Amino acid sequence: MPLIQMQHVSKWYGSFAVLTDCSTNIEQGEVVVVCGPSGSGKSTLIKTINGLEPFQTGSIVVDGISVGDPKTSLTTLRSQVGMVFQNFELFPHLSVTENLILAQVKVLKKDQSTALEQGLKYLNRVGLIEHKDKFPGQLSGGQQQRVAIARALCMQPKVMLFDEPTSALDPEMVGEVLDVMVQLAHDGMTMICVTHEMGFAKKVSDRVIFMDQGRIVEDCTKVEFFNDSENRSLRAKEFLSKIIQQ
Repeated sequence: MPLIQMQHVSKWYGSFAVLTDCSTNIEQGEVVVVCGPSGSGKSTLIKTINGLEPFQTGSIVVDGISVGDPKTSLTTLRSQVGMVFQNFELFPHLSVTENLILAQVKVLKKDQSTALEQGLKYLNRVGLIEHKDKFPGQLSGGQQQRVAIARALCMQPKVMLFDEPTSALDPEMVGEVLDVMVQLAHDGMTMICVTHEMGFAKKVSDRVIFMDQGRIVEDCTKVEFFNDSENRSLRAKEFLSKIIQQ
């Protein structure tokens, strides 16, 4: 069974279709990059996976849990589906360590000492243990995003979702965040990443999903996407030509 099964998912805002008949499966340990032009539905697609965006038709099942089922606890689901946002979403009034501990205690019901041990373990993993007592405002954007990744990892999720994790960063900070994500991929973490970083996609992704106007236009291996342009859609060819020119 795939870890994530998405079947014929559609979503509307009023009469505007944001997602149209989207279907894909994500296997355990797979790294999937979702790319496409702005407004193509990429972020909405991954946010349906942990219930941050409701959908009107179709089904999404994450490790046996039906996301659209009204009886499903979205809090429990989100503890298993880590999410890293574009703008970090750290609590500014809490220290780095407190940011790492909070959800573990509130959602997973861990005691403080166990949560602290877990938090410092993952903070060390992203290379920021010396900043454990600082507040988010004292860190660079790249450091804040690495803390956000550590916070998500503290929940020991089955899959990690990344929503354009480097787009709010200064160019010199992008590399430090991508390095952490590359390491996660090498460690076998299941990852779905919305990104324009095609170098990252070429380096570590197993598959590429290309979206346009709310539809999944391409769903293929990275080799097929980047090296077999003859068999790609016209829209994907246009997108790739612009990305490569940049």
